[in-house]
Amino acid sequence: MKKLTTRLMIATAALVVAAATASAQTMIAKIPFEFRADSRVLAPGTYRVQLSYVNGAQIIRLVNFHSSQQAMLLAQVPVDPQKAWEASGEGRLVFECTSGRCALAELWAGSDSRYAYTVHRPKLGKDEDAYLREITLQPGKAE
Repeated sequence: MKKLTTRLMIATAALVVAAATASAQTMIAKIPFEFRADSRVLAPGTYRVQLSYVNGAQIIRLVNFHSSQQAMLLAQVPVDPQKAWEASGEGRLVFECTSGRCALAELWAGSDSRYAYTVHRPKLGKDEDAYLREITLQPGKAE
């Protein structure tokens, strides 16, 4: 009985690992400006962007290729991607920028994704105006 239970636990663990790996999407983004991702400030550079489904939540992971600086964010509200994005099929990172800073605001992983995901970002000041900057994502390889 113990042997059967152990084998079933190992098989279940293997299935969970396979499912988590299968649900991860990895893309590459060249971000030419400093930006905020949640509470971290990240330098300009080339980033591996990974969207994973873990325990019922969408997790966004950004890793700088050169410095290995990284941030992990919990995706917030799923929204419909813009029609122009769907037409191109290319994933997007959207940044909300003011005169002094940019913050990651939204991610769409491309034509394989039904939804885009917003992320938590600092609130704008009373008299601050923001504009959006989009970075196109390229297909990438997992770690």
